[in-house]
Amino acid sequence: MTLPTRTLGRTNMHVTEVSLGGVTFGGLHGPVPEAEAATAPDRALELGINFIDTSPLYFDSEVRLGRYLATRGGWPAGAYLSTKTGTHPTRRGDYSAEGTRWSVANSLHVMGVSSVDCLLVHDPRNQTEMDAVLAPGGALDTLEALEAEGTLRSIGLGCRPHSFHRQAIDTGRFDLMLTFGDYNLMRQSAAPLIESAHDSGMGVIAAWSIGSGLLAGPDPRAVARLENHPDLEAAVDWWEWARDRAVDLRAVAIQWVLRNRKVGCTLVGARDGVEMSQNLASSLAPLPDAIWPEVEERIRSGRGQSHAPGGEAL
Repeated sequence: MTLPTRTLGRTNMHVTEVSLGGVTFGGLHGPVPEAEAATAPDRALELGINFIDTSPLYFDSEVRLGRYLATRGGWPAGAYLSTKTGTHPTRRGDYSAEGTRWSVANSLHVMGVSSVDCLLVHDPRNQTEMDAVLAPGGALDTLEALEAEGTLRSIGLGCRPHSFHRQAIDTGRFDLMLTFGDYNLMRQSAAPLIESAHDSGMGVIAAWSIGSGLLAGPDPRAVARLENHPDLEAAVDWWEWARDRAVDLRAVAIQWVLRNRKVGCTLVGARDGVEMSQNLASSLAPLPDAIWPEVEERIRSGRGQSHAPGGEAL
C-alpha cells in the first residue's frame, strides 16, 4: 500500500503521515503479551508505514522492537527509526555527555541496529534538566558529535513543556520537535509552537492525536484505565458528538491533526496489528466535508475542550 507522506522539516525524510509510536506495544498503557506486541510493528511496515518511534522509557518497547527486527533480519531499507535519550529507567534525567553516549549505545544494542534516523532528547522535567541538555558538553553537544560519527541522522526534542520547545527552536540546532498532549481535539495550545518550529525549518511530530485511547471511538467511560483521566469529560463530549452524527471519532481525531500541513506526521500507538490496522484505516476513512466547520466551531466555542493544565503551564 502506498501511503501519503510528508517531508519532516530539513531532515528531508519523507515519512508517512500516520506513523507508529512505541508506547502502547511496549506496555506503558497496560500489559501486552509479547507475541501480540510484535504484530504492531510488523503490521505497520506491511501496510506501508515507514516511521517508528520508541524510547527507553516505554517499558519493553525497544527490547520488543529489537527481538522483532532480529526475526526479519534487521531494519528494513526505506524505513525510519527514532528513539530517545535521557529517560532510561536506570538513568532518568541524565543529560550529561557520558549518560547520553551510554543511552544511545544501549538503545542501539537492544534494538540490534548500528544507527538511527532520529534521536530525540526526551522529557526534561524542569529547567535544571533542560539547562543540562543545552549546557556545553551536555546532551545536545554530544548528539551533534554522534551525528558527525554517523550514529544518528537528526536530532530532536520530545517533551511536554512549551517553554523547552521554544528554547530548542531558538537554538537553531534541533532538526525535530515532538509535541504531545497539546494538539488534538481536546487541546490546541501547541498550535503556535508547531507554527514556529515549522517556519524555522524543524520537522514537527505530533503525538497523542487519539489521547491514549480517549478519542479512539468507544465510550471512554467504559475503559477502566481512563476512569480518572483529567481529559475524560472533554473526551466524552466528543464521543457523544460523534455518536450523534454517526461518524468515526478516531477518524475525526487523527484527520483533524493532519489537516494542519505544518505537522510532519502524527504518531499513533497500537498494542497489536489489529489496532494498527484500525488506526490507519481511520486516518484514511472518508469523512463528510460538512463536519469540519462544525468541529472548528466546537473548538472555538470551548465545547469538548479540556480544562486540565497542558504544556503551556509547565
